[in-house]
Amino acid sequence: MTDYIIWFLLALAMLTAEMATGTFYLLVLAIALGAGGLAALTGLTLAAQIAISAVIGIIGTLLLRRTKLSHPDPSTNQSLDIGQPVRVIHKLDNGALRVAYRGAEWDALLASADTPHDKTLFIHSVQGSKLILSHIKPE
Repeated sequence: MTDYIIWFLLALAMLTAEMATGTFYLLVLAIALGAGGLAALTGLTLAAQIAISAVIGIIGTLLLRRTKLSHPDPSTNQSLDIGQPVRVIHKLDNGALRVAYRGAEWDALLASADTPHDKTLFIHSVQGSKLILSHIKPE
């Protein structure tokens, strides 16, 4: 079997793995392997084929990483609990609240000191296992 066929079969296997996982990193590696196959098809030495494939793989991975870091997905950082109403059960001695939410009792803190805690409150944010509450429903 000639070198370029091996490169293209490896690229095809990487594309198949990409379709199964959904990451773009495997797509970059498949492109790099395809470039190695093209280098083999043009008659370059094995060392040149590996070098071309490695350089394209490294550059593609760095570009993809840079793109992902500069455009983070905001939906991954936002809790689905934000904006949900909670019912205050009682106030604790340390100023925290005990609230009922999703069928369980939770520790909660007020987002600001002037927040009234005698009516329905809304989850403003989540810090670890504590709910941060506000009387204004966030959008």
